[in-house]
Amino acid sequence: MTARRIRAYAGQAVLLAVLGLVAALLLTAAPRLTGEYADRGLRADVAGLPHLVRDVSLAVERPAPAATGQADLDRYAAELPSPLPNLVDRRWYAASLDEEHLIAVGDAPPMDGGARKMFGLRAQTGVEEAAELTAGRWPGTRPGGPAEVVVSTAVAETLSLRVGQRLSFAGRDGQAGAKVVGVFAPRDVADPVWDDLGYALEPVTPALDGEPYVVAGVTDWVGVDVVAAGTGVSTVSGWRYRLDERRLESATLESVTAAVAEARRMSWGSGATVQTSLDGALSRFADQLHAVQALLAVVQAGLVASLLGLILLAARLTVLRRRDEFALLRARGAALTAIGSRTLAESAPVQPLAVLVGWFVGTRVPGPEGTFPWPVLVVAVLTTVVVPVLAMHSQRRVGVVGGRADVAWRRPSVRRLTVEAGVLVVAGIGVVLLRRRGLDPGAGVDAYLSSVPVLVAVAAAVVAVRLLPWPLRLAGRLAARARGVSLFLGVARAGRGAPVALGPLAVLIVAVSTGVFGGVVTTAVDAARDRATTLTVPADAWLTGYTFSPDAEHALARTPGVTALARVWVDSNRRLVADAATPSRQLGTARVLVVDAPAFAEVVARSGVDVDVPAALTSAARGDGPVPAVVSPAVADGLGDRAAVDVQSRWYEFRVAGVTDTFPGVGVGTERFVVLPWQALPEYEHTPIIPNRYLVAGDDIDAAHLLEVADEAQRQRQSEVLGVPVTRTQLPASLQTWRAYRGELDRSGANDVLTLAFTAGAAGGSALAVLAVGFAVAADAGGRGRMLSRLRTLGLSAGRGRRLLVYELVPLVLVAAVTGAAVGAALPRILGSALGLSAFAPGVPIREHLDPLVLASVLGLVVVGLAAGLAVESLMNRRMRLGDALRLGEENS
Repeated sequence: MTARRIRAYAGQAVLLAVLGLVAALLLTAAPRLTGEYADRGLRADVAGLPHLVRDVSLAVERPAPAATGQADLDRYAAELPSPLPNLVDRRWYAASLDEEHLIAVGDAPPMDGGARKMFGLRAQTGVEEAAELTAGRWPGTRPGGPAEVVVSTAVAETLSLRVGQRLSFAGRDGQAGAKVVGVFAPRDVADPVWDDLGYALEPVTPALDGEPYVVAGVTDWVGVDVVAAGTGVSTVSGWRYRLDERRLESATLESVTAAVAEARRMSWGSGATVQTSLDGALSRFADQLHAVQALLAVVQAGLVASLLGLILLAARLTVLRRRDEFALLRARGAALTAIGSRTLAESAPVQPLAVLVGWFVGTRVPGPEGTFPWPVLVVAVLTTVVVPVLAMHSQRRVGVVGGRADVAWRRPSVRRLTVEAGVLVVAGIGVVLLRRRGLDPGAGVDAYLSSVPVLVAVAAAVVAVRLLPWPLRLAGRLAARARGVSLFLGVARAGRGAPVALGPLAVLIVAVSTGVFGGVVTTAVDAARDRATTLTVPADAWLTGYTFSPDAEHALARTPGVTALARVWVDSNRRLVADAATPSRQLGTARVLVVDAPAFAEVVARSGVDVDVPAALTSAARGDGPVPAVVSPAVADGLGDRAAVDVQSRWYEFRVAGVTDTFPGVGVGTERFVVLPWQALPEYEHTPIIPNRYLVAGDDIDAAHLLEVADEAQRQRQSEVLGVPVTRTQLPASLQTWRAYRGELDRSGANDVLTLAFTAGAAGGSALAVLAVGFAVAADAGGRGRMLSRLRTLGLSAGRGRRLLVYELVPLVLVAAVTGAAVGAALPRILGSALGLSAFAPGVPIREHLDPLVLASVLGLVVVGLAAGLAVESLMNRRMRLGDALRLGEENS
């Protein structure tokens, strides 16, 4: 008997089962995907950090033999706070003599003259395995003999070193002899073993007069001791531990951060100090992760609330369809418990199984294992008992005459008004608490605060339900004067509350507000990242080098794809003084940009970037007196009428012509900067300002050719300074495009989780909104069918019947779309800093930004909702057969 009833009402059972399955899938898959994406983002961020940030290093100056530190390599790793020892992957010990304290000379050019050669020495584990000898052998210094040194092919080429050549290292207290015994090449320059040997692989050559060579070589433990003893330079012993990012998990992020911070505070027996910034990097990632988890909690709460609302609507629809059956059972003496047991027997074999399937599918989604799925268990119980409970509630009073449900809004009970007022109060209190306390998933999920946006949407639905009938009644009076019956009947039914019930409207508003909220936050973050990108790369591309020749602009401009160039000189920590004549009156330091303002403005305009170059800079011309400058507020506070700034070791006077918080090209988070107009600065024949950057405009720029020309310009400039041909640039030119930098922001941090939240909100909200429209249509399908049957006998066409439904649905869908869009757009402002959006665009304020595409999507949702309503109506009409709709109640009984 039970199986027969399940087959008879299979449609309603399957609908409820599908909703339960989707709810279980959402509750199971969302946390797993969040953990998976968070782990990916964490590992990618740590893998991209510089070694000085990501590695845990210990360093100490000590006169003991260099080789003795090897014995502490494993011991220090074991003494790191838990869980760091289990995360250590590779480790190195090194003894080094800093290049700033050693000057090398030789017995052959160019070692015996020319610019100074700052030559660092390092002995380190793992070097021999990571390199391949191209000449000679590895060091084997004998006590009392000269230190044996091997150099890379780059150093050998730069300093013309060869195997067998004698060197002498001079320090503060004397000299030590050395001998080049080998030349090596790294097997993989990206191997982290070379991180502290940068000057060995990429030597620095002078770019200006007076600058030194900066290089490094590799020796053995005895060689370090020999040079240290002869020169008096202190040996620095260092132990470096690389944490394996593949073992990091977002779930243990807090404990790892605390362990790194504790390691920095620990007292090590040898007096070593820990050098790392990994805890700061992990804290920044944690801030992003907490912010995105807060957003995901809001979105998930909206989707779950919409799903639960649809489950209640589906259960109510099932009870309405079987109302006459239940009434007959009550008339025959059945108790409420009998009706509940009857429907429970039908739900128990289907609904828990569907929820179990949803949970099982969710567990197949990649991600960390979670705790016991209590929410899934709640969904299983809810979908199983909701129909029995509603069925018993609907039959708690036995009656033979049904009331008019469509005018229930005219006589709301005191109980209902109290509940609705309670919703408004709870939503208001939740907003206040959320703005004060914030939403921090790191401290545990607060169900109340996470559901505040849902409560706000439901409160808006309550207000809409109470206010909507009044304008609809006025519209009904106006429609009564129009020709035709469809408009009048549709507006009249909508005004009497036929489809405009609190349930469907609340679900619609919650779903729409969830999708719009995600869209608004997405556009706000995107706009902030666009501004951050523009502050860093204010045109199509930045071309950066160490120093270019003065005539490089002409060669660079001929590169395919380049349409405009602007020369720029940028440097940080340049000195500010009150008067160039008395440079002793220091005003601090600042980041200085010297820009060819007219060309700069032209490049920006051709790139199509939304940047304004102040007219004070573009109109500046060379003349007597200080040049106009644009400065930051922090610099302006300490300046008088005029000041001077150091640009390439020459003082240039300026006056403040404008004060601005940001300037394109300065970068994000720079509080002290000065921008000078290049075209207005005095020209000096022998010491002109040499550009180190070019702002580039163009489409499909030939990057390889541009970099080749730029490096040639750098070699030309360095050759002019040194007086000898230079084959290696001190700093190879690099090209940073606007699009590439913007893409890096999207790929950094917990952005994948952010994308997941917004995608789920937009797609899920739209789909659930369409389903809510379908439920609103199906809920009154019987009454509408009887009305259409009567009107069809009077000559109403099928097309006008569909138009009637559109007139009924337009108020519901339009009000829900407008209210939901208003709530979704207001939520970021209402919630304020509780969302923590600033973590996704550091240094740039997040401003609410409503993209026109979001509004267009809301209008599209209205159209889709109406189409879905028509489709459901057509399906219901075919199932009920309009010709028999007048006797529908008799058939059901």
